[in-house]
Amino acid sequence: MNIQDYKPISDYGIIGNLKSVALIARDGSIDWCCLPKMDSPSVFGAILDARRGGFFRIGPAGGGSGNQEYVQKSNVLKTSFELEGAVLTVTDFMPLEGDINGRNGSYAPPEIHRLIECHGDSVDVEVLWCPRFDYARKTVALEQAPGGWIARSDEDAMRLEGLNNAELSEDDHGPLIRARFRINPGESKAIVVCWGEDDGKDGYETALALKSTLECWNGWLHQEGSVMKQAWAGDQINMVIRSALVIKLMCIGDVGSIAAAPTTSLPEEIGGVRNWDYRYAWIRDAAMTGQALITIGHEAEAVDLMRWFEEVSKSCKSCQRDLQIMYGLHGELKLTEQQLEHLEGYKGSKPVNIGNEAYGQFQLEVYGELVSTAYELARRGHPLTEDITEFIAWIADHVVEVWERPDYGIWEVRGEARHFVYSKAMAWVALDKALLLAKHYKLKGNVDLWDETRTKIREEVMQKGFDTELNAFVQSYGSKDMDAANLRLALVEFLPADDPKIQGTVNRIMEELMFDHLIRRYIADDGLPGEEGAWGLCTFWLVDVLALSGRIEEAEKIFRNIVQHANHLGLFSEQVDPETGEFLGNFPQAFTHIGLINSTLYLAYAKGLDVPVHDPIGTPGHREFRNNGDTAGKSVATKE
Repeated sequence: MNIQDYKPISDYGIIGNLKSVALIARDGSIDWCCLPKMDSPSVFGAILDARRGGFFRIGPAGGGSGNQEYVQKSNVLKTSFELEGAVLTVTDFMPLEGDINGRNGSYAPPEIHRLIECHGDSVDVEVLWCPRFDYARKTVALEQAPGGWIARSDEDAMRLEGLNNAELSEDDHGPLIRARFRINPGESKAIVVCWGEDDGKDGYETALALKSTLECWNGWLHQEGSVMKQAWAGDQINMVIRSALVIKLMCIGDVGSIAAAPTTSLPEEIGGVRNWDYRYAWIRDAAMTGQALITIGHEAEAVDLMRWFEEVSKSCKSCQRDLQIMYGLHGELKLTEQQLEHLEGYKGSKPVNIGNEAYGQFQLEVYGELVSTAYELARRGHPLTEDITEFIAWIADHVVEVWERPDYGIWEVRGEARHFVYSKAMAWVALDKALLLAKHYKLKGNVDLWDETRTKIREEVMQKGFDTELNAFVQSYGSKDMDAANLRLALVEFLPADDPKIQGTVNRIMEELMFDHLIRRYIADDGLPGEEGAWGLCTFWLVDVLALSGRIEEAEKIFRNIVQHANHLGLFSEQVDPETGEFLGNFPQAFTHIGLINSTLYLAYAKGLDVPVHDPIGTPGHREFRNNGDTAGKSVATKE
């Protein structure tokens, strides 16, 4: 293994069409793509094994790194190579056509279009096509076909269109296609990858596909009430727009689910073992994503997400078992974890995992996230269907039964289950929001029992979760460890942001977990060897609670720093090495982009700007609105 064969994770841009995505490096190489779906096995996987993983590179014959930008605030990516006397551009996209607002029937074929053009002098272009099916586990056969080439392996097939004059050769791990040609100023050449043996285009030319794809993304971005029409984002408007577009890329358009990230096993520590598959729909991640989309005017996605979770969770409800914390993007229940031992991993970070054993964990906090999403939708005037209200009532009843059990927490520790403070607080949130839905939005259920249990949970958390010596809420009952998740206690209205216990917790977390204005999620033993980087989402949480506390100068300083850790395209990874700034973890990460949107909102609110969400959650106005004379809810605003 040669670490130099791997590009920094920050070197990549992303394209997609609400079915799948591709990561494209600044040298014009597609190093990660799964077809025909985001959670299918990879066809290009060089990011996880530079030698055998497979890739698809287009660039100048002499190689080199280009500059990347998105076209017209879309998910169409242009890479420009500046050469002596010429500029070569490669415009990459996955075709998308139609209305993509919410769950949709858009036209999104499993194709990648690469449009090559140049300006100035003529340029010699090199194309390398090295498909490797099934995470490079299958043998690939390449042969020429009308209009291009076809790759086959068992039942899998993929076509390369628009490249007739090429050479078939071999490397140590299989066949590849190599071509060189000259492109002149004013000319353009399209090269297209299509999943399956048939080209499937039926005259669907790249120029037309590019036009319709740009129209599709811009139509979604500019819809009524969206962030494009708001002034609250200020000088962060472009970052908020990019975050919205990235989050939309994580959505599976025809079903309504949302992936946590489109990659697997990008390491939390270079050379370490904390390498997970994030191509699944976590209730927690997706609910937070839905809430962020509500903020920027894209409420249809959040509505569809609630519908989808209700649909895939029916088996849990009917069997009276715990809600599963995550699902396959198309509703799969069993996500068995496997290790791909033949792949060396990004910069030697093994194991490479597919599947995720955390799907079987018990986590209390997901119940609170789901009920919160339903409540925010109801507040925004979206009527909840009978199926949804029955689902929410079942969640509240289930929380009453299970809240006293230890769980594995928001961070999905692989050690023993514990009584995590944040988990208990989110069980309180589930009942608190259910009670508000019952009072204001006619949710039916055992309201008295919900109220009684809510009080019990709160009393226990205040007694066992707060350490008077540390003046802070701790990670779990009896521990002395800090946990960045507890920054959210004010954001979910367990206590007001200016409460002394919240402020003590914030200060202690900053003292123990902050490194160069970036926040680690915890430093306690979690049952796994090695370390990890600072978390973008946790850092944004700190910004939020500082802003709500009136500590605006501190919040802005931390916000300005974390924003500088986006890459050249405004994309964030899950984590950052606080010493080097290197991206760590799966990429791009929906969680971190959610954080950017929310922190921009809370800073705008703290400065007195007109924000798109009336009284955002955690603000005094939100508490006053939701209490509305309801004595059962007044504990939210009462300082202990």
